[in-house]
Amino acid sequence: MNITTDKAKELIKQTNGRIFSSTFIKKDNTIRTLTARLGKRYKSNTGREAPYKAKEYNLLPVYDMRIKAFRMLNFNTLLTLTINKTNYKII
Repeated sequence: MNITTDKAKELIKQTNGRIFSSTFIKKDNTIRTLTARLGKRYKSNTGREAPYKAKEYNLLPVYDMRIKAFRMLNFNTLLTLTINKTNYKII
């Protein structure tokens, strides 16, 4: 099923912490598959805030289930999204 990036954002927010998978292009132009979830809260070790707002750059902070660390999901380079065994292609 083909969806837009705005619809992809909605679907990810509706997961309510359930695990989802996505494929996107990294900055070095390699393709990466990310298995992640929302709902975990990041706590900075230094107590400082991020130097930028993720929403302004079309990013979403997610928790990577394989690496057990926080990553940014870039909607500008998102290719596919899988939620509840339903595959979506981003157009």
